[in-house]
Amino acid sequence: MTQQTLRRVAVVGGVRIPFCRSNTLYADLSNLDMMSAALNGLVDKYKLKGVHIDEVVGGAVVSHSKDFNLAREAVLNTKLATSTPGITLVQACGTSLQAAMGIGAKIATGEIDSGIAVGSDTTSDPPIVFSKKFASRLTQVTQAKTPMDKLKVFKGFSPAELTPQPPNVSEPRTGLSMGQHCELMAQQWHIPRVEQDQLAFESHRKAAEAYRSGYMDDLIVPCAGVYKDNNMREDISLDKLATLKNAFEKSDRGTLSAANSTPLTDGAACVLLCSEEWATKHGLPIQAYLTYSQTAANDFVAGEGLLMAPTIAVSKMLDRAGLKLQDFDFYEIHEAFAAQVLATLKAWEDPEYCKKYLGKDQPLGSIDRAKMNVKGSSIAFGHPFAATGARIVGNLAKLLSENGGRGLISVCTAGGMGVAAIMESAKAADVRLAA
Repeated sequence: MTQQTLRRVAVVGGVRIPFCRSNTLYADLSNLDMMSAALNGLVDKYKLKGVHIDEVVGGAVVSHSKDFNLAREAVLNTKLATSTPGITLVQACGTSLQAAMGIGAKIATGEIDSGIAVGSDTTSDPPIVFSKKFASRLTQVTQAKTPMDKLKVFKGFSPAELTPQPPNVSEPRTGLSMGQHCELMAQQWHIPRVEQDQLAFESHRKAAEAYRSGYMDDLIVPCAGVYKDNNMREDISLDKLATLKNAFEKSDRGTLSAANSTPLTDGAACVLLCSEEWATKHGLPIQAYLTYSQTAANDFVAGEGLLMAPTIAVSKMLDRAGLKLQDFDFYEIHEAFAAQVLATLKAWEDPEYCKKYLGKDQPLGSIDRAKMNVKGSSIAFGHPFAATGARIVGNLAKLLSENGGRGLISVCTAGGMGVAAIMESAKAADVRLAA
């Protein structure tokens, strides 16, 4: 067997609809509505009407059972060729980044030439179900043959069985919410409230400037009459942030507030990846290249930190790439909570943590904070779970196309998992390949 030469994975670019706080401007929209809007925005941006895409991959974390085929149904709502397959995939908050990683691997090996990674989420339209007992009764009713048999199914019925059961956002293994887990991380890593508020303040300030400068113009497509994220606060004040009550730990030990945590958010995002040949054939620009990726998990139940797995993913990926943590011009670290970002940075700097969990004789070290989330991130924009990865990939691709260099992505997810990736500008990729 001859050894296969891997192809470069080009990132053409991405778009998203504005992100909105749940139960506000998108209250009447479904995941399918929002995913379709984002995909159609991408089709219009890159003139893909009637074009066959080899795979559209992605999904939603909070979804109804009827949405089992979400990605394919969204494709059928677009102007893409109907021959385009849709593959529904979920890895919590890493969903659309994981989708991009899988697409990239297939492009690299020649299995496909093009793909779109997509994610959508809404907590305004949650799948609310009845109790298991009542659901079982309904199933039996459909199987009963006579009216009397149907009545017998409800023998012993109690109105309590009708109590709705909304999705539970707590971790099944611990019963704690993500915010409660992150509060434990903040206490373990001694992350003070003032540092968390400062990071949140900077996220809003940088995001507002990205809008003011026009940087966001070609990254956003309007949806349902909405043109801008409605969580972002241009007039944010550190003094105001300091007055907010603790959100997850009410005692004096608490440090996380609603403002230094991401809000429940509705929205969708997508990004187009392809081979260089496919981009040339379709007359499309290449903004950047996806060069490395990694996913990892930890034993958060045993106290390793629910949102600390990205530290492991990044470490493994850097080893494979032959790079140091400092070898990047941009760092896109998903702001699930300000405390999560700060705990991640402290962990990389901590010799004991790096030795025990990363297997390193030396810590990975610190990064230049001025290069981190330079256009704002999830605390300002919001965080529709499955959409965040595609938002970040699209944003980083544009940053690299305008500035050159290399970028690192780090995304934490529920279930004690982390997803990471490296992207490079054309020049940086050429230099690396020539070395």
